[in-house]
Amino acid sequence: MQTKTYAGIPEDLAKLDKAKIVLIPVPYDGTSTWQKGADKGPEAFLDASANMELYDIETGTEVYHQGVHLVDAVTENSSPEAMVEAVHQVTKKYIKRNKFVTIFGGEHSVSIGTVRAFNEMYPSLTVLQLDAHADLRKSYEGSTCNHACAMYEASQNTNLIQVGIRSMDVMEKTVMDEEKTYFAHEMAVDDTWMDAAIDQMTENVFITIDLDVFDPSIMPSTGTPEPGGLLWYETMEFLKQVFEEKNVVGFDIVELCPNKIDKSSDFLAAKLYYKMLSYKFQNEEAEEEYDNSFDDEKVNKNNNTKFQDEDAY
Repeated sequence: MQTKTYAGIPEDLAKLDKAKIVLIPVPYDGTSTWQKGADKGPEAFLDASANMELYDIETGTEVYHQGVHLVDAVTENSSPEAMVEAVHQVTKKYIKRNKFVTIFGGEHSVSIGTVRAFNEMYPSLTVLQLDAHADLRKSYEGSTCNHACAMYEASQNTNLIQVGIRSMDVMEKTVMDEEKTYFAHEMAVDDTWMDAAIDQMTENVFITIDLDVFDPSIMPSTGTPEPGGLLWYETMEFLKQVFEEKNVVGFDIVELCPNKIDKSSDFLAAKLYYKMLSYKFQNEEAEEEYDNSFDDEKVNKNNNTKFQDEDAY
């Protein structure tokens, strides 16, 4: 990672003690089974972000003033299990610093670590998955930390809601909660799905977005593009509503598989990340001094965390 700051923002807004937001890149592509290249996704995302206008027209905000600290990339790749544990520990470290933690992968196995960290930190967690694939296999190709298993642990330990699904193995039906699964072909003819999904969420929500949830017509650069996906404005409408009605505690974005010919996918990923931050912080003023000390009472009150350990970092 050669980028000094996220989106080229001023260095004073990128310092850890100043920033409300932390961005963790995870350039990992150890278990994908078709097109390789998701490990190049974070770099392509950061390059596109540096060429993006930073005024959000819809919210009328410049969310980068909240401060975004770009963490050193998690480069552990000795095994899928080691990568997941490294992501888990780094993610939890920055949640404990009272930051709004975001992660950009990498393939979707990255999310096993992020979900694990957030589930340890927040009570009654909903995981909102936007994805073309169910990713509910208990194990695949000899590992429980394969990208095809990305949501299995979440299905067992959190309130998992799956949106945009249009590809799965028949065995995944034995794990899937179909009442909380929104299949793309049904969403296409049902305009009530957004409200229905939000009604099923608890107060604390972690969002994981596999970019192949989008239709390949607007997001071709993924490892396994599936026809019949979501389009931009319906996705933004849904995400905006989630941020308005629930306490979104963090998010990750995965599976950008960049190619040299098409740069629009890189830019969509960059814009998506920035829009989500804009929705999260649109009603907050930037603070001159951000209190980033870990305080059990303050965090329990404001962020509904269940983490009580006082480990120092």
